[in-house]
Formats: sequence, structure tokens, C-alpha cells
Amino acid sequence: MKKQVIAISVLQSSKITTALYVLMGFVYTLIGIPMIVFSSSTQVRIIGALYVFMPIIMGVIGFLFFVIFAAIYNLLAKRLGGIEVEIKNID
Repeated sequence: MKKQVIAISVLQSSKITTALYVLMGFVYTLIGIPMIVFSSSTQVRIIGALYVFMPIIMGVIGFLFFVIFAAIYNLLAKRLGGIEVEIKNID
């Protein structure tokens, strides 16, 4: 059985995407903290601080880009048709 995605909820999908980007951003935090603690160079500490704030930066940028993506998808899906997926029922 084929189904077609004809619209993406812009706000709800963007909230989920933002949460995922924030979680992925914590990897950068794990890199930035040792850079701040163990470095004697001011430049490296500044870069480390940027890494520590990456979850917030990635969340904001991810939210904005997914809002744009969902809006463009919704416009194109009206004209071209949405993404088709094939599903089957499992008992």
C-alpha cells in the first residue's frame, strides 16, 4: 500500500528537529570543555567557549533551516506531489 506525504507540519516538525540538533550539539560541548580547561592559549579558549555554546547555536540554526525546508516542501508538494512511502500492515 502506497501513502504520500502531502504536507509537513512546520512548527511541530521544527520543534523535533531542534531537539535533535541540540542533543547532537552536546558532542561539541564535550570537545570544548577540555579546550577551555587545559589550554594556555586565549584563542583556543575562545574556540572552546564557542564549542560549549554549540547546542544552542545548532538548535537555533536547525530550527530556522527546517522551517524553511518544511515551507518549501509544502509548496512543492502541492505542485509535484509529496514523497511516497510504501507501508504494510503487520498483525
